[in-house]
Amino acid sequence: MTAPPILDVGLVLLAAAAAGWLARRIGLPAVVGYLAVGLAISPFTPGYVADRDQIHVLADVGVALLLFEVGIEINIDRLRQEHRSLLAVPPLQVILTLAISAGALMMAGLTPAAAALVGLGIASSSSVVVVNITRSKRRTTDPPTERAMLGLSVVQDIAVVVASVILFGLIGVNNREPVVALLQFGAFVLVAVVVAWILPRVLVALRGESDLFLIVSVAVALAVAALGDIVFGVPLALAAFVAGLAISEGPATSEARRRLLPFRDLFAVLFFVAVGSLIDPAALMSALPALGLVIGLVVVAKVGVNYLLARAGGLPRPLQLAVGLGQVGEFSFVIVSVGVAAGVVPASWFAATLGAVVVTIAASAVVARMVGPHREPAPTATAAGL
Repeated sequence: MTAPPILDVGLVLLAAAAAGWLARRIGLPAVVGYLAVGLAISPFTPGYVADRDQIHVLADVGVALLLFEVGIEINIDRLRQEHRSLLAVPPLQVILTLAISAGALMMAGLTPAAAALVGLGIASSSSVVVVNITRSKRRTTDPPTERAMLGLSVVQDIAVVVASVILFGLIGVNNREPVVALLQFGAFVLVAVVVAWILPRVLVALRGESDLFLIVSVAVALAVAALGDIVFGVPLALAAFVAGLAISEGPATSEARRRLLPFRDLFAVLFFVAVGSLIDPAALMSALPALGLVIGLVVVAKVGVNYLLARAGGLPRPLQLAVGLGQVGEFSFVIVSVGVAAGVVPASWFAATLGAVVVTIAASAVVARMVGPHREPAPTATAAGL
């Protein structure tokens, strides 16, 4: 019967809508509400337990569309024109945060491979939360700070993807030799470039067919991401991001991105619900020392490093920028999940990472408003969907 799983999805979405609304009323991002719903319907808490397999499939769709759209949004030329520091600060921050975090994590007993993967997760911020901070009705950012924060976030995503591919290759994730892993990634990039050359031309031909335009846009995002995972061994979320990144932003692809947004937001809600459903309170309690270390490293090795680099680079409101990027999110979850699946990252550190997702998302959204001067939002401003 298909009715029970469909009922699960419907109930979960309704609960997520209510929890997201409540989270916003108390000054938190809606993502925190979605994570709470995931925890509530997980097998680790009493009461209703949703069909996790069904939700996880839809969550995979959501994260693929989410990161495909984020990749399309990146325009390196525009970022360079706005402020050259936007291209230099994120790679430096990723390298420094990774180095500091990996060193601290090895001192805490992790192997070099596990410390590198968890450290890279700490170096990555949440694009969804950054968008929420810069679009929220309660935001205190000004337009230059918003553009800088978004720019730092998207270039950081590129740096994290490059670093993760190198680390996965060196560590031998999926039992592949480093050279083989890097060659496979290179082959996937070539496929993504070919798709990026074809897709805009197809979309231009379909601009008068709104239904076909949307179908092709969604199908390409999902098919290329799945192809990267199945054939080339690139994790689904990273493959989706690379595919979107390869596509130059133009009239047709900008229209595709605009039409993808409602689907992305809907399925991305299920992604955060799925993340919440993986949180085991008992495992988290036993991993409290690890959780405290991860949060401490986010504050020192990411917020602190971002603040110093933003000041040195002459970016606006460096403290607000640093705090706005001071969380772990989608890529962090993906990277550490790959490490757990490969038997590299211990389960306790996976639990600590999940706990840090919740704590740092809530803290960065609230504190980012507190460290900026209050201003009334523009009449046309709207809150981000997530």
